[in-house]
Amino acid sequence: MADSNEMTINLVVLGRTQTGKSAAGNSLLGSSDFESHHSPSSVTTCCSLGRSCRISGIIRRNGCELALRIRVLDTPSYPHSALSKEQVRDTVSSALAHHFGEEGLHLALLVLRADLPLCPDESDHAIQFLQELLGPTWKDFTAVLLTHADKAEEAGFSEEAYLHSASSTLLSLLSSVQHKYIFLDNQKSIIKEERAIVLRKLLNFIRQNKYRVLLLKHSKE
Repeated sequence: MADSNEMTINLVVLGRTQTGKSAAGNSLLGSSDFESHHSPSSVTTCCSLGRSCRISGIIRRNGCELALRIRVLDTPSYPHSALSKEQVRDTVSSALAHHFGEEGLHLALLVLRADLPLCPDESDHAIQFLQELLGPTWKDFTAVLLTHADKAEEAGFSEEAYLHSASSTLLSLLSSVQHKYIFLDNQKSIIKEERAIVLRKLLNFIRQNKYRVLLLKHSKE
């Protein structure tokens, strides 16, 4: 917290190329801080920190309204078209320690596409990457963002129907992170009301984890 009337939450977005990871970060911030566009190769090659303005009307504690600030760390995708797994891991690990080393990380957001099936190998790689980055308590500090939810909706799937038809691989992953997931349509600019709903869900996940933060140090230390 910056002061008694303000709360800051620290987030990192992780995921494969073209999952909408950077666009999701922009939606959470209510900005266009991160470069995001279709490309035949990975767009993001380094970590970048985005900060929101003060957001009102989202959170109350002890009967008082708090202003909210969001900090989002955008990261290179894994797998990456130009960087090795070790390069991505070391880059992200260093950035997490640099930006959130003192205040801690509230949530890592694993970004997956709702309109594409999650294969076992992809899930295994994502989990291994999260474990290497966040350590043994990664499940407590990870939520899943299912992007391109509009395409699943266009195919006739409500959120409930989508989960009923989802692969066992995805359902197992969601179970691992205590069913912390959010559907997000980041194909168009997220409106203020939708953004508020998403932020309240994230805050609820953080509240369920008793506002704990994950303290991260440089891997070489």
